[in-house]
Amino acid sequence: MISPQQVEEMIKAQMPDAQVQVQDLTGGGDHYQVTVVSSQFEGKGLVQQHQLIYGALQQAVSSEAIHALALKTYTPQAWQAAEQVV
Repeated sequence: MISPQQVEEMIKAQMPDAQVQVQDLTGGGDHYQVTVVSSQFEGKGLVQQHQLIYGALQQAVSSEAIHALALKTYTPQAWQAAEQVV
């Protein structure tokens, strides 16, 4: 089991500029939805963006501390546009 705060810290260790929101989907500490906003996503496709996140969480995913991970990734500009729609 891993806490939402630990997930956030692992991502920020690899992506210091990231704004990270972590939601435990089941309350069991192994199914998460993670939203990440980072300038490191600029010019990258969705798969490449997700690979950055999986890279930051590799140890937790490979040890099955995280069983399921739903990702939402945004550049700062895309995040601002998404917020205006809501």
